[in-house]
Amino acid sequence: MVKDRVAIVTGASRGIGRCIALALADAGAKIVAVATTKEGCLKLVEELAQQGKEAIAVQCNVAVTADVEQLVATALEKFGRIDILVNNAGITRDGLLMRMKDEDWDAVMSVNLKGAFVCTRAVFKIMSKQRSGRVINITSIVGQMGNPGQANYCASKAGMIGLTKSNAREMAKRNITVNAVAPGFIVTDMTEALSEKAKQELASQIPMERLGSGDDIANAVLFLASDNSSYITGQVLAVNGGMYM
Repeated sequence: MVKDRVAIVTGASRGIGRCIALALADAGAKIVAVATTKEGCLKLVEELAQQGKEAIAVQCNVAVTADVEQLVATALEKFGRIDILVNNAGITRDGLLMRMKDEDWDAVMSVNLKGAFVCTRAVFKIMSKQRSGRVINITSIVGQMGNPGQANYCASKAGMIGLTKSNAREMAKRNITVNAVAPGFIVTDMTEALSEKAKQELASQIPMERLGSGDDIANAVLFLASDNSSYITGQVLAVNGGMYM
């Protein structure tokens, strides 16, 4: 489905990003694993290399245009093309609205929303010449329904949905699809540290009565990156166990 295609995955060193990179590699894609520190992705790249899969690690701050331009140049130098971009990099700086500092708002918007914009703009020229491409933005259930104490994060993820739809309209004529995946509550290092009671309380809010896994998100990304989704663009695929419909 994505064999021999080149995929840039931001925030690939851990969590959902790592699962996405592994799933794409397992399906035959060549991976450009991106993190704020190169060491963050080297372990993943080494793991893939041991399996005979092609991957490189690139250090990049996705909110800095010069960094992203160098990322794209490195990917092209190594693989000659870019077929898939997964905008997964994201940070949180949670706090109640009245106590949230300007710098906490700016940092989250810069990485989560501006980062997706900068990366998409950088690959558009390449994909446009190829007349093919897939852009997949990892948004969030809280970008759809909101969440107390996360005004900045929710706004950034809601912004990604608007960015997805606008870019989908602009890029469709070049045979480039742009879609989003909105994860619900997913098992992460943070949720694993919670007590069993806290986990049960989280699960009780979900009709399917369980938290999702990184693989659940990766499978959705794999579908949107493949030819099976060639007539789907501008959509938000919610992977949340029915928590928000």
